[in-house]
Amino acid sequence: MIGSHTIGFRWTLCLLLFAPLGCGSGEAPPPQPPEVIVATPEVRDVTDLAEFNGTTEAIMSVDIVARVQGFLEEIRFEPSSYVKKGQVLFVIEQAPFVARRDRAQANLQSAEAALRRAESDLERLEQAVRTNAVSQQEVTRARAESDQAEAALLGARAELQNAEIELGYTTIASPIDGLVSRHLVDAGNLVGRSGSTVLATVRTMDPIYTYFEINERLFARMLDTRGGHSGPQGDVEATLILRETGHEIEGHLDSLDNTVDTATGTIMLRGVFPNPDSRIFPGFFVGVQIEGEVLDDAIVVKERAVGTDLGGKYLYIVGEDDVVEHRYVELGPEGEDGTIVVLEGLERGERYVVEGLLRARPGLPVTPKTADERT
Repeated sequence: MIGSHTIGFRWTLCLLLFAPLGCGSGEAPPPQPPEVIVATPEVRDVTDLAEFNGTTEAIMSVDIVARVQGFLEEIRFEPSSYVKKGQVLFVIEQAPFVARRDRAQANLQSAEAALRRAESDLERLEQAVRTNAVSQQEVTRARAESDQAEAALLGARAELQNAEIELGYTTIASPIDGLVSRHLVDAGNLVGRSGSTVLATVRTMDPIYTYFEINERLFARMLDTRGGHSGPQGDVEATLILRETGHEIEGHLDSLDNTVDTATGTIMLRGVFPNPDSRIFPGFFVGVQIEGEVLDDAIVVKERAVGTDLGGKYLYIVGEDDVVEHRYVELGPEGEDGTIVVLEGLERGERYVVEGLLRARPGLPVTPKTADERT
C-alpha cells in the first residue's frame, strides 16, 4: 500500500512539473519590440547664424589733458558721471596767464604807437626830400624803421593771441558728451610741467562699437552672396550678445578692414549697437552673431534626437524590418526652434528615433510610431 501511494505521488509531481512543456497547445508568443517615436527629417532652406567673439569699444574716447603749466585749482565734476560737450571739468590757476595777457596787450598798444610814429616820420621825410631839405638816406632809414615798427606790431598781436589762447587753456571743458572717469590728478598739483598731463578720460557710451574677426571662408561666401563689396555695410544686421547675462542688442555692421590678415586668415569687422542704458561698457568681451551662408534644402532633425558618445554625434535610424542602426552624423547650425541641420549621415525620408532612445538597441527591432500614432 505504501509503495503504490509513493508511486502515485511521484507521477502527480511529474505531471505538475512537465505539464507546461508537453501539455500546452503551442509555444509562448515572443515579447513585443519596444515602442519608440520616430520622425522623418524636414527639408528646408536654413540661414546659418555665425557667432564670433568680439570686444566693445567707445565710438569716441578723449583724454582730458592740461595743455599749459600751472597749479590745478578746481575740479568741477563728480567722478563717473555723465558730462556734456562744453561742460567745464577743470580750472588751472589763471592769475599768471591773465598777467601775461595784460602784458601782451600793453606791448601791442606800444607797438601800435611806435608804428604810428614811424609812419609819421616817414611821411614827413618823404615831403622834405622833395625840397632837398633832407637826404635820400634819411628817407631810406625812416622807411626801414616804419617796416620794423609794422613787424613789431604783428609780433605783438601774435603774442597777445598766444597769451589769450593759453589763458583759455586754463579752463578745460569736455569736447564730447559721455561718461567721465575719476580725476587722475588732485587739485593743488602742478600740471603740464613736462608735457601734457592727462587729467581724466571721457568716453561716449551710446552707441557702442564691437570689433570682431571672421574667417576668410565665411567672408568670401558673404561677398559672393552680396555680389561683392559695394560700400558701407549698414544693411548687414548683427546681434550683440552679453555672455554673462544673455542680454541681446540688435545692431548692424558699419565697416570692415580692407585686407585679410594672411597670418590668421581673418578679417576685422566692426558693428555698431545702441546702448542708451549703458548696459555695455567699453572693453567687454561679447558675442556677435551675423547671418552666414544659406543652406539650400537642408536636412533638419529635432535636436533632442541627437546622441553623443566617444565617436561623436549620432542618430538612431530605423531601417528595414524596423531594426535600429547607430549612425554617426555631421551636424550644422542649430535653429531657435529646437532643430539642428544634419550635413552628412542622413538621407531624406529616413526614419530616426525622436523619443525612446533608452529603449532602442542597435541591431534589434523596435515598434516605430509617429507622434500622431502614439497611444
